[in-house]
Amino acid sequence: MFSQDQLEAIAGALGDTETGLKGTEIAMLIATCQMADPGEMTKRHRIYNAFAESQNARQDRTRILGFIRHAMRPARYSREPHRYEPMRASLNQALAFAGLVVSEAGKIEAVEQATTLPEAQRRAKELRTDLETRGVHADVLRFCRAELLADDYFHAVQEAVKSIADKMRVRTGLTDDGGTLVDRVLGGEPPMLAINPRSTVSERSEQSGFANLVKGVFGMFRNPTAHEARIHWPMTKTDAEDLLTLVSLIHRRLDTSMMPPRT
Repeated sequence: MFSQDQLEAIAGALGDTETGLKGTEIAMLIATCQMADPGEMTKRHRIYNAFAESQNARQDRTRILGFIRHAMRPARYSREPHRYEPMRASLNQALAFAGLVVSEAGKIEAVEQATTLPEAQRRAKELRTDLETRGVHADVLRFCRAELLADDYFHAVQEAVKSIADKMRVRTGLTDDGGTLVDRVLGGEPPMLAINPRSTVSERSEQSGFANLVKGVFGMFRNPTAHEARIHWPMTKTDAEDLLTLVSLIHRRLDTSMMPPRT
């Protein structure tokens, strides 16, 4: 079960004035999860009281976890996508003390439990600090900021990989994804984006190799997550830093790429 401190932190994140749930959403979620609604009061206190009553009455945290799952379903924020990541980042810092994290897909997963506030803060900031020391591309940091706050290595890499596809779509106007996007953007004669003049055999080989590199990164860190849980992809902090540095390299090459004239 959750301790009182953990419940307060979780309720505080979900009921945060700036990034948390709205009052109407809280009422609906409490009803959906068949909890007793304590009525109108500050959002965090309303959530905390509903959580505490449910856990005390049932002697388990099942409905609390259900509330979190319902609250963090990505589809719920399809019209307000800017709300999702700030709330998830705040919630994950609170959940760290219970050894839990909400994934990008809105699923609750187990992680190493934080035991002190400095430890939780260290886990939230250490990876980002190391990447900044490496001079990692700003676009990598911008897209994976929320994941780094949770210190969730696999999903940090996954989020950064998404930024590669996003940049290619912005540069070309395409809407494809994955290998199809890579083939259309970096393949063909001429490609939509070229990383060099392609005037020699070596340069054309470099272009082809770069396309294969990007496609391989997409295959490793995007496709599996549709059907495999994160626990099947153990990743150390060192591996994450190396992989995010590779993503940074791809970003830099895309930044300097050119659009050959098409006849």
